[in-house]
Amino acid sequence: MEAAITILALLFVAFIALGVYATVKAVGAAKRGVDRTITQARRTVEDTTLRAKSFGQTGVPGELAQLRLALRTSMRATQDALHAGVAEDSSLAESVGLFRRLSAHGLELDDELKRLEREPDRATVAALLPQLKERTQRITHSADSLRWAARDRARQFADDDLDALNAQIDIEAGALRHWTVEEQRPQQASGAASQGPGAGAGRAHDAGVDWPEPTAGAGNSTTADESWGGPAREEAPQAITAPDPHLRTRYPWQKAARPETTN
Repeated sequence: MEAAITILALLFVAFIALGVYATVKAVGAAKRGVDRTITQARRTVEDTTLRAKSFGQTGVPGELAQLRLALRTSMRATQDALHAGVAEDSSLAESVGLFRRLSAHGLELDDELKRLEREPDRATVAALLPQLKERTQRITHSADSLRWAARDRARQFADDDLDALNAQIDIEAGALRHWTVEEQRPQQASGAASQGPGAGAGRAHDAGVDWPEPTAGAGNSTTADESWGGPAREEAPQAITAPDPHLRTRYPWQKAARPETTN
């Protein structure tokens, strides 16, 4: 009896612990979701504000807003491209590590630009603008290089896979049209036979081969003046007609002909 009570107590405690763990995980996931939503909303509002300042304001505030907007746009696009590519290509892990180091410099510059937006001394900020522009260009150039390299790598892999797929499809299409190869072979044999012996003699004459004159007892009635372009007294040899490949080739879908019955 005491053992049963102990087992029940342990099961009760286990269920309580499991419920607490599940509650903590659920609360943590909900909190992270809320944090992501708030961060995304804050980022959207800040980007919209920077875009409005870059177009609506002139002078130092407008230039600072343009620098921040260009920096944030480039870094965010590179981050999305690398994180999307590393899931399919593990070799981009090193690129992701380099981008994290670059992000530290980008965040530092973004904070500095954000502080300078509230700086009342506009003359000092205007003197710092060339240096800030150079730093922004260097960071955005590195981010753009990583992003386009990752995209070019993914496109090259896609092109290679497409080439291999096209080659396999061509092979399969040729295998499906196997009857065309069987029909071409009798046609080639028919073309070679239809040329006759005269075609070979014509090619030999064109190549400069001198054939001996026929003798009187050879059964050929061609005279000497006919070999120099005179009228021929013999008819040209008839072309050999090859058998129709369609009559000889049988296909699996054709039915066998029934024999005729005789009365």
